[in-house]
Amino acid sequence: MDFINAFVVLANFVIVPGLAYGAQLALGALGVTLIYGILRFSNFAHGDTMAFGTAITIIGTNALLALGITFGPLPTALLALPFGIAITCLLLLGTDWAVYKFYRTKKAAPVILVIVSMGVMFVMNGIVRFIIGVNDINFADGERFVVTARGFRDATGLAEGLAIRTTQVITVVVALIAMALLFWFLNKTRTGKSMRAFSDNEDLALLSGINPDRVVMVTWMIVAALATTAGVLYGLDKSFKAFTYFQLLLPIFAAAIVGGLGNPLGAIAGGFVIAFSEVTVTYAWRRVVSYLLPEDMAPDGLLQLMSTDYKFAVSFAILIIVLLFKPTGLFKGQSV
Repeated sequence: MDFINAFVVLANFVIVPGLAYGAQLALGALGVTLIYGILRFSNFAHGDTMAFGTAITIIGTNALLALGITFGPLPTALLALPFGIAITCLLLLGTDWAVYKFYRTKKAAPVILVIVSMGVMFVMNGIVRFIIGVNDINFADGERFVVTARGFRDATGLAEGLAIRTTQVITVVVALIAMALLFWFLNKTRTGKSMRAFSDNEDLALLSGINPDRVVMVTWMIVAALATTAGVLYGLDKSFKAFTYFQLLLPIFAAAIVGGLGNPLGAIAGGFVIAFSEVTVTYAWRRVVSYLLPEDMAPDGLLQLMSTDYKFAVSFAILIIVLLFKPTGLFKGQSV
């Protein structure tokens, strides 16, 4: 039995990818939970908001590369990220002014806003496909690996190599910074406290002199930053394809609901729960088990519970179970 090589294989194909994917889902789920907690509706256009912000960032990245500007060993997309966030802010604020504000003024039921957000989703989806196309786009430049499999084997003498991509490290670091800044903003600034008060009791917040238009504007700006950052990190780690972000809507909502819809801390926890569930269920465990068992007992099959083509089914199953047995989620958010 070789526990060290088994752990290296596990880290290479489950732990490291799960951490990166979980950070991406957590950022996406934070945007969903902020809209639900403050604006009180489920925004089905969130996945396409991520796609739009990423598409604009890719355009900015290409412009910087054309000018000969790079970010050294880091992806140039990080330099273009503020540009993507700014344009996405304008899009969301314009959408709110042109669409959502009417229904908010009319005190429309949340289900009406959900249906409206579905219409916005289709429009955004079309805009993204129009401006950047439908093909896979790989826009990650710079150094590809922080740790290479061959370098790890040479340094440790182990049979298995551990490869850690630069984009995976950047994803986790940027996500941690974004989460820390968000919690600092919500808990330490006057505007953040106003947003929390507005989320807890809208009528009491209005009586306290809180400006609802300002709260709504800041909420959309934060959501634009979170969505664009999550989308760019996902695109750097995998690749960009417009329809992929539409599919990401399911695990993102599952993460928000599992953690507790409306609870930012729950959104982060839910993101990692969903990510590791998907990665664990769809991983072929043969190599790990082969190291843990005697050679004559090594399994013949892949020991894979589900193909990676069906990984979103894992999110859907977890979502259904949570809705049936604990609709408030792990951190007791608002019931769905």
